[in-house]
Amino acid sequence: MIGEAGALWGLAVSAFTSATLLPGTSEAVLAALHASRAADPLLLLAVASLANTAGSCVNWLMGVFVTRFRDRRWFPASPDQIARAEAWYARYGLWSLLLSWVPVIGDPLTVVAGVLRVPFLVFLAIVAIAKTARYAFVLFLAGLI
Repeated sequence: MIGEAGALWGLAVSAFTSATLLPGTSEAVLAALHASRAADPLLLLAVASLANTAGSCVNWLMGVFVTRFRDRRWFPASPDQIARAEAWYARYGLWSLLLSWVPVIGDPLTVVAGVLRVPFLVFLAIVAIAKTARYAFVLFLAGLI
């Protein structure tokens, strides 16, 4: 057994990377830790939400500086991903950030929010609500199984 601290660190890493343009499976990790009673559900929710929101903040920062590095090979967002996210953002505005938890479109949306210079505190509030609601729903479903 890895213990509560190890489980929470693993969840934090999984949630953080899941929010960046790197692949991750934080929902499965959260559900498994909940099912194994590795920690209190509210602590699991807090760790997953904070780490995932922090990963989205990294995306926002990348967006702030994207114009400088957009054409570099190592840049993790493709021009097509950014264009799709810009289209979503142009159509739905700030509230499109409520979809920041959705696979494929959510991460580019958070990058575009930085590109478009969405005020950080507004970005943080909307994304934190979306990420926390998603993880609360995962915990709710995991409790039903």
